Amino acid sequence: MFTIGQVSEMFHIPISTLRYYDKEGLFPGLERTSGIRRFGEAELEALRVIECLKQSGLEIKDIKRFMQWCCEGSKTYPQRRALFQQQRQVVENQIRQLEKTLAMIDFKCWYYEQAIQDGNEGRIRAMMPDHLPPEIQKLYDDARNPGREPDSQPTKAVEPEDCR
Repeated sequence: MFTIGQVSEMFHIPISTLRYYDKEGLFPGLERTSGIRRFGEAELEALRVIECLKQSGLEIKDIKRFMQWCCEGSKTYPQRRALFQQQRQVVENQIRQLEKTLAMIDFKCWYYEQAIQDGNEGRIRAMMPDHLPPEIQKLYDDARNPGREPDSQPTKAVEPEDCR
């Protein structure tokens, strides 16, 4: 069994957050000894799932509903599976967006490295949008076309002028 302070340190979660989770009913089997919360393995596993669902963008009210389903037993397996399938889709969409963000960052790192080497942006601008080195072209295309999947046909785009 672990105290709230120990769990806070283990998971790097503020004690106030753990108290809030308890108040919201996310630890239905949480034991207390003389008013002190005692976290067992079941609560630690619940906390791992809670943090996973939070990271996926699920709100506390929906996490609470999930925890209630867990207490209701096997009849709620379909709802629980559907919840995780839905959150999987959310996370996959987030990953796709982050991949596009990373492509933009990688392209800009290359872009400014070249500008530093050349002392200006002229040569780079002359290569844009369709005459970049192949690996850089892919980054450029992936970053510039937010509505398409990576590796599909790019749309034309022009590097913005410097602020003057």
